[in-house]
Amino acid sequence: MAGSSPFRVEPLDATFGAIVTGVRVAELDAAGFEALYRTWLDYALLIFPGQHLTRDEQIAFARRFGPPEFEIAPISNVRADGSVRPEDGADDVIKVLKGNMGWHCDSTYMPVQAKGAVFTAHVVPDEGGETGWADMRAAYDALDPATRERIADLKAYHSLRYSQGKLGHEHKAGSAYSGYGMTVEEPPLRPLVKIHPETGRKCLAVGRHAFGIPGLGEDESERLLEDLAAFATQPPRVYHHKWAPGDAVVWDNRALMHRACPWDMTKPRVMYHSRIAGDPASEFAAHA
Repeated sequence: MAGSSPFRVEPLDATFGAIVTGVRVAELDAAGFEALYRTWLDYALLIFPGQHLTRDEQIAFARRFGPPEFEIAPISNVRADGSVRPEDGADDVIKVLKGNMGWHCDSTYMPVQAKGAVFTAHVVPDEGGETGWADMRAAYDALDPATRERIADLKAYHSLRYSQGKLGHEHKAGSAYSGYGMTVEEPPLRPLVKIHPETGRKCLAVGRHAFGIPGLGEDESERLLEDLAAFATQPPRVYHHKWAPGDAVVWDNRALMHRACPWDMTKPRVMYHSRIAGDPASEFAAHA
C-alpha cells in the first residue's frame, strides 16, 4: 500500500486476497486499523503470517471488525486431552469437520448471516488441510448476461441440517451434534445475488447450505446451484492457503465462500475461529 500505511500488502495471484506483512495486528492503532479495514473491503481476504495470536488477542482483533457471532471456537480434530478423534463415522466433531470441506459461507443457515471471520493456525498437518476461498464478486461479474438475468430474482433456502444430511450426518436431538445451526427449524430464504452492504458490489450467493429454489423443481434447483458453485470456484477466482503455525487470516463472509481441504485425519489439525456477526439490516433473511 502506498503512502504512510503501517503495513505492506502483496496481492495474491487471484481476483482477490492479499498477504499483509510489516504489522503486528494485535498492536494496530486506530488509524492503522482504519487503513487495514479499507484494505480488507478491497481484497476480502487478508493473510497475516507469523502473528501467533493469543486467545485474547484473536478475540480483540475480531471485535474490531464488529460484534461477535461467537468469540472463539476450536476447529480441531484433537480432544482436550490431546488425543486425536477417530475418523470412524460416529464422532460428531469429525462430522462437522467433514462438512466444512464443502464450499460455503458461514451462518447462511442462521437468521442473520455472518459478516466475516478471523481464523488462526496452531497445529497443522505436513500435507493437506489447506483452506480455500472463492471470490463471489468476481464470479457474479463473470456470469454471462443470460445467466445473470435468469438468477436475478431467484432465492434459495439455506440449512445446515440439509447440507450435513446430504453427507449422511443426520440431526439427532440430544447429541453433541444437535447444537449450533442444527436447531434452526425454518430455513432462511436468501437471494442468489447478494448486494454487499459496504461496497455495493453484486456477489453470487450459493454454497453447500443452499437448496430448494422456489419456482423450480428439485432437480432443476439442485443442478442450477451446483453449476453456479462450480463456476464460482474456478481459477482465477480461487485461492488455497497452505497454513503455517502462527498464521492469522480475516475474510469477508459477504463476498467469499470458503472450505477446508482434506488431510490425513490421524494427524492433528488445530485452528481457532472467531465469527463476526452480520448486521441484521443487511444480513437478515426472511422466511418465505
